Amino acid sequence: MAPRQVYLDNNATTQTAPEVVEAMLPFFKDLYGNPSSMHVFGGQVAQHVTKAREQVAALLDAQPDEILFTSCGTESDNHAIKGVLEAFPEKRHIVTTKVEHPAVLNVCRHLGKQGWRVTELPVDKRGNLDLDRLAAELTPDTALLSVMAANNETGTLFPIEKIGAIAREKGVTFHTDAVQAAGKLPLDMRKLPVDLLSISGHKLHAPKGIGVLYIRRGTRIAPFLHGGHQERGRRAGTENVPYIIGLGKACELARTELFEETNRLRQLRDRLQKGLMETIPYTHINGDPDWRLPNTCNLGFEYIEGEAILLHLSAAGIAASSGSACTSGSLEPSHVLMAMEVPFTYAHGSVRFSLSKYNTDAEIDYVLATMPGIVQKLRDMSPFYPKDAARVGSVAQAAG
Repeated sequence: MAPRQVYLDNNATTQTAPEVVEAMLPFFKDLYGNPSSMHVFGGQVAQHVTKAREQVAALLDAQPDEILFTSCGTESDNHAIKGVLEAFPEKRHIVTTKVEHPAVLNVCRHLGKQGWRVTELPVDKRGNLDLDRLAAELTPDTALLSVMAANNETGTLFPIEKIGAIAREKGVTFHTDAVQAAGKLPLDMRKLPVDLLSISGHKLHAPKGIGVLYIRRGTRIAPFLHGGHQERGRRAGTENVPYIIGLGKACELARTELFEETNRLRQLRDRLQKGLMETIPYTHINGDPDWRLPNTCNLGFEYIEGEAILLHLSAAGIAASSGSACTSGSLEPSHVLMAMEVPFTYAHGSVRFSLSKYNTDAEIDYVLATMPGIVQKLRDMSPFYPKDAARVGSVAQAAG
């Protein structure tokens, strides 16, 4: 029997793990004290917050005092960028890339309007950076380099270790948005030359509304919120205890399952991709086919619109996306695909499938059985599709 619902939009958000929900529940009822309070009600809660901080730190091979709890990945990105600029007021230059998440790219563009000089590095047709050009852009006036660890739309990975080494050599603070990488790839902060790193809980089976900014010891950064003493004076405001506990549990699960799930997800993704490309002609891989997240497959289907594909998939009980959830209201092609110079004819027909530990072989079978008919139906209605080439052998290929 075919699955009734197949959720393949995990780069947008993930299901909160049942173990995470269970861990959170006591903090909505019995353990309700403020962790900053001196009495026993606060003290017993503070112990659990400390444990959660240690669980997050363990996932990153970091120190607990380097973990700052935030409300989400967007806040973490904003704090990293604006906090460093405030800490280095004499420096007026920011370097980032054209394919960053809007939580980074739009912040940098806003700051550009406020007088900072912003350099947006281009990428090649597979979404990769030219590291020589990156190094050349870093000057004594550069306050911050912000480059994501993994692209949320294509899954393309950036060589963070090499980029961090360049930043250190140039004396530039380095921030990476690791929202998509955390829990999917090993991140060892003892080895990675990264000063600041952002995480979002709802991308790794914790609830929405909780995030982390890793701040390496000794990194100069100003507080983002001013008020009380919480988070070692770096972020004022009473801690969101239930969600902090949930994130800690999610990080513990991710650390335990990381290598096994990475291999399983890669196999599922590859089977999905191979099946679609063999059965649907004029299909292209968006991004680097070899160097990307194990759970992400972004394909361009020529001559049709991605939004139409998504509507038909949804009617069949399959959830996917056309790119970032933060830009899904736009009918314009993704800024990521445009930066990669993906031809408009299949950039506009691109669909991202992103898997999680809850996806199964049966679900992939269902998508493989359903998707070819949807694409062909839409192409039959398209005035641009070459009808004499319909249903011929696949000419699928990787972009670039």
